[in-house]
Amino acid sequence: MIDLVPFLAPAGFVLAFVIALIAGTIKGLVGFAMPMIMVSGLSSIMAPDLALAGLILPTLVTNGFQALRQGPRAAWESMQRFRAFLLVGGLFLLLSAQLVRVLPAQVMLLIIGAPITLFALTQLMGKQLVLHSPSRRVEIGVGAFAGFIGGFSGIWGPPTVAYLTALGTEKKEQMRVQGVIYGLGAVALFFAHVGSGVMRAETLPFSVLMIVPALLGMWVGGRLQDKIDQQGFRRATLFVLLIAGLNLLRRALVG
Repeated sequence: MIDLVPFLAPAGFVLAFVIALIAGTIKGLVGFAMPMIMVSGLSSIMAPDLALAGLILPTLVTNGFQALRQGPRAAWESMQRFRAFLLVGGLFLLLSAQLVRVLPAQVMLLIIGAPITLFALTQLMGKQLVLHSPSRRVEIGVGAFAGFIGGFSGIWGPPTVAYLTALGTEKKEQMRVQGVIYGLGAVALFFAHVGSGVMRAETLPFSVLMIVPALLGMWVGGRLQDKIDQQGFRRATLFVLLIAGLNLLRRALVG
């Protein structure tokens, strides 16, 4: 199996498996954060573009399960409600995906790490934007930003979660909407990076193998969510995101 991933030593493959397992568990608990944890962890043992390739298929599969948990009809209704976010975000994702081959690794890590760190800090400090009624202009703006950073990093969770939280979205719907948004984004991300060259014959087997620990972790996280207080685990997740963001910033600034 490890022979399918020539750019990783056996120890590195085991570490990648553990990273995907942890990322999947966190996603199972709160509905997001898997790409952030994976790109932060995997980029510590491989090049950023390889880390990005590794998270694409696990992100696609796990979000498919999350989006369809209440059935296709509920998922379709969520797509209709947030169609502007999805359309604009998808467009910017496709456009920015081409930057992966142009941006230096340090710049890419900095652009990914800064939003993660800012998001985690503001959430932990209890400073949340409150939107009393949905605004199409804000939705388009957040969608554009989320798609832009998602295209070259595989991460569009922080602005999406912040927007849904600001709207006061009900917990079950928020989990489903995240699955729909991230799932459709993952489809766009896959095709975008087939075009960019990130997803290729060398990296495809690695991404396929990462599906297994991601799904296993998501199952574990879901079981824990049923038994343990959600708020406590969400706060713990934010601490993990903060650590992940700071690690990316460290690698970008220090090397």
